Amino acid sequence: MDVFFSSLEQIPSLGEILAVLSAAAWAGAVILFRISGKRVSPVPLNLFKNVIALGIFLLVMPALGKPIFPEATSVRYGLLLASGILGIAVSDTLFLAALNILGAGLTAIVDCFYSPFIIILSYFFLGERLGGWQIAGVLLIIAAVLTVARKSGKENGQIRRADLVRGIVLGILAMLFVAVSIVLIKPILPETEVFWATGVRLAGGILGLLVVLPFHRQRKTFLKPLLDLSNWKALIPGSILGSFLSLVFWIGGMKFSLASVAAVLNQMNTIFIFILAVVFLKERATPWKVADVVMDFVGEFLASFPM
Repeated sequence: MDVFFSSLEQIPSLGEILAVLSAAAWAGAVILFRISGKRVSPVPLNLFKNVIALGIFLLVMPALGKPIFPEATSVRYGLLLASGILGIAVSDTLFLAALNILGAGLTAIVDCFYSPFIIILSYFFLGERLGGWQIAGVLLIIAAVLTVARKSGKENGQIRRADLVRGIVLGILAMLFVAVSIVLIKPILPETEVFWATGVRLAGGILGLLVVLPFHRQRKTFLKPLLDLSNWKALIPGSILGSFLSLVFWIGGMKFSLASVAAVLNQMNTIFIFILAVVFLKERATPWKVADVVMDFVGEFLASFPM
């Protein structure tokens, strides 16, 4: 992967281009997961996409000359596996459940809680400072989500108030768990190869889902939709976009541009998801939703602003 990107270094603003591509890939995946979620419930959908992504990683890593099981301490493996359980098995399942309830547009807005949780947890557990711009960004994101909770139920009769609140809570919890999973491994990331770490996290996510599977009340029926190959039309490309390509582009964006710049461009997925949801899923672009997307994006920009 590094060799491939190195061959493209002459392209102007390569890092920024890759960061935007990462946001676009994830946005496309969310739309496909929304389509898949109408037939496949969150747990099997999550399991399927992770198995596909891990399979791709297992094929690509030897091609890149990278060992699948490099020498590493048991603590490092344990932290990465735990991060995968929290950030993939738990968080992605909650995210997909919220996506089924809220739709892609509203879920993209709630998704912006990711940055506030990262900032707050980093302050308490990693000793990082909070700047004034970051605090302002966090407050703006919270205000946007509160606006969603208050206005969207009136504007969208398809979502009951109770379901709207439940979807928002599930989405916020999804962002909390993914934030915890990242802060958990952040101290070891400087000395950890990101591509390998992602593969181990995927394995942890699959392991977590397999442990839960036997205890699920609908375990005998909810895997059946995966046997219907017609559902794979959205599942396969969604898995490739969301769990593989988006990550590869993200790594390239972080490598070839400033992290603060890449982070802001990555958050363009909020805008991409909103536009794609309106165009392909026919979700309503109400004035309040548009305002919330703008507030979220500005909040994300401020939250990522250098201190």
